[in-house]
Amino acid sequence: MQKLPRDPQNDYSREMAATRRAVVTAETGAALEHIGGFSFDPACLPGNIENFVGVAQVPLGMAGPMRVNGEHAQGDFYIPMATSEGTLVASYSRGMRLTREAGGITTTVIDDAMQRAPLFVFQDARAARDFGQWVEANFDTIKAKAEETTSSGKLRNIEQYALGKMRWLRFCYTTGDAAGQNMVSKATRHACLWMLDQNPPGLEHFTLAAQFDTDKKHSHVNSLHTRGKRVVAEITLPAALITDVMHTTAAALHKQRQFSNMGTMLSGSINNGAHFANGITAMFIACGQDVANVAESSAGFVYGEIKDNGDYYFSVTIPSLIVATYGGGTGLPTQRECLAVLGCVGKDKVYKLAELVAATVLCGELSLSAAIVSDQWVSSHDQLGRNRK
Repeated sequence: MQKLPRDPQNDYSREMAATRRAVVTAETGAALEHIGGFSFDPACLPGNIENFVGVAQVPLGMAGPMRVNGEHAQGDFYIPMATSEGTLVASYSRGMRLTREAGGITTTVIDDAMQRAPLFVFQDARAARDFGQWVEANFDTIKAKAEETTSSGKLRNIEQYALGKMRWLRFCYTTGDAAGQNMVSKATRHACLWMLDQNPPGLEHFTLAAQFDTDKKHSHVNSLHTRGKRVVAEITLPAALITDVMHTTAAALHKQRQFSNMGTMLSGSINNGAHFANGITAMFIACGQDVANVAESSAGFVYGEIKDNGDYYFSVTIPSLIVATYGGGTGLPTQRECLAVLGCVGKDKVYKLAELVAATVLCGELSLSAAIVSDQWVSSHDQLGRNRK
């Protein structure tokens, strides 16, 4: 196959995209008519993609309105969801109706941190321990060095984890409206180069990453200590409303919740909920998020309890929700339009987006759980989710 052409002076143009499509068509025989149909100027794409040829068009629906009583997201919202799974938008909309009629979802961001975890290897455990003590004593200087590379990233603390003669330092930052993975990598590297210049006694090896930051992978440490935003969505649902909207009861939902907890324990799942990833992925695609971060963001915890009056308290906690309203794909034309629908364009909007994602997840959990309990799960997919063409 021939090499894909590039133009070093103007690679992001309609002409270069068409040239590359023509090469692919000639080599494979595949017509790229729909891939080549897009409305924005490719000049906006540097930093987002290479070898641009066109677009992958994912259907976009709007769920809602969803009522949120957050600290940052307040009011009624339409939720853009990009998906090819039938019933998804309808199911989330049903959960949004239930929670809206119950008065709305309370959302709270309870922690915020993005990490890079370099590894320092020493000649023995004693030297590694002494280095850890030196890091604690010199934190203020390390923090200042790290922050020389960024105007919005702030190093809040460094966690330490020891194994044998190895010591991982988990640098934890706040990153403003950006997701921050690249930001914290650069800042941590800069700080570590200064640390290496101090010639730590007994140091044998250094690497900027050795899997402890678990970038784009779930880990138990993230569930305990947060990566990205740790956000909770919660609501208390009147028992009569559950029967009216969801055609089941609070008692039945709570009983199913206990069975689901047992299944989660038995299977070793990272989530005791039904489908966090569905809502998160659909919103991520629509709103220009790094979709690979669903690997971390879809971990979570569901909790429910029957109140003394028969009402049902229900919450979801997402411990490692990685979202952004600045950088990455958030400035692309259609993604920016979706962020505008949510009121999440502009400075200091990332917590609002995090609250809206968590509230959406809660609506999806309630709707799917109720569908399973009331035996509407299969019938709803038969009605809305089967593509018979």
